[in-house]
Amino acid sequence: MFTFFPTICASVNLGKVQLAGKNIPCAWDEDQIVGKKVNIGGADYDITLVNVGNPHCVVFSDKVDAINVEKVGPEFENCKYFPEGVNTEFIRVVNKVTIKMRVWERGSGETWACGSGACAAVVAAVLAGYCEKDTNVTVKLRGGDLTVNYHSDGEIELLGSVKTVYEGMFEI
Repeated sequence: MFTFFPTICASVNLGKVQLAGKNIPCAWDEDQIVGKKVNIGGADYDITLVNVGNPHCVVFSDKVDAINVEKVGPEFENCKYFPEGVNTEFIRVVNKVTIKMRVWERGSGETWACGSGACAAVVAAVLAGYCEKDTNVTVKLRGGDLTVNYHSDGEIELLGSVKTVYEGMFEI
């Protein structure tokens, strides 16, 4: 017997990306913070900041699996540069259409999936010249793959598969 489970996909437009420091918010007032050198927790990083409805700090890395996210994530979230905290994405650009990512979500810890983080990662990769606008980019996370398209008009679109993980009922 063969059972077919169709893949259901959803798409959401997150609107225009905000890049100005005052919209992150952060310690800098520049129009864009791309590849900025900072020292956090005693280590040097090049960071790119993106707001897609919530603040993100993207860090490019050669080996995302080797990063001690449980240690480094809180150092970013609570550092002096981000007075309201920040989500931090550690990414490796595999090629022009593929990114591998791990994420520390402020207030939550490391999560296996983050749609806004995937969007921020693609924006940062475009700003750094690794990826191109108007191109679907696959972002590989521990919880599964997402597809992101950073459009020329500055809007960002997130696409991904949808599956039921819980069902339940509640009474009012």
